[in-house]
Amino acid sequence: MKKRGPFITFEGIEGSGKSSHIRLLSEFLSEMAYDVVITFEPGASSIGGIIRSLLLEGNLVDPWVEALLFLTERRQHIKEVLLPSLGAGKIVLCDRFIDSTIAYQGYGRGLPIALLKEINGKIAEDLHPDLTILLDCTPEEGLRRTKGTDRFQKESLEFHQRVREGYLQLAKEEPHRIKVVPSDRDKPLVQAEIRQIVLDFLSRWQWKPS
Repeated sequence: MKKRGPFITFEGIEGSGKSSHIRLLSEFLSEMAYDVVITFEPGASSIGGIIRSLLLEGNLVDPWVEALLFLTERRQHIKEVLLPSLGAGKIVLCDRFIDSTIAYQGYGRGLPIALLKEINGKIAEDLHPDLTILLDCTPEEGLRRTKGTDRFQKESLEFHQRVREGYLQLAKEEPHRIKVVPSDRDKPLVQAEIRQIVLDFLSRWQWKPS
């Protein structure tokens, strides 16, 4: 039976550089003959576009409504994209996953963290990232890089500070999985550190190009 592929997630506050570094890493791994899939939350599932629009542009009146929309799309994403790709032995690079919900809706919105973790565990059927790259920068720097157009980018500085603190707390709790990479540096330096972390991980995983 074929071993499932490695599941690598990227996390961070708004403007931390996740999307660009996932793309660069994917290109690097593909050049090494690894079979790579890029995906993201929310939005990559068949119902993701509608939910993403509600989350980023809608008038959501309660933090639980927001959290449950994320969870709904996550469940569909897992069934449609993540499990099939991992089962096919591909390396999956995912922009946001469960850690985002804990950081944003837990630490940011104030929902009970233990309950969010429990519900996410049920939703994900115990699918957890094998490696998480946490791109870290100050909220001031992150927001400076964004266009400030969606609901989350328009949140207060205090909200983004709570989210960042939540991410760093998660990294303290799971240092073996979550690797903090300062992203307020030149992009080539950040990408070089990410590549080294991922290559070291793949070596330990004993995963070789197909």
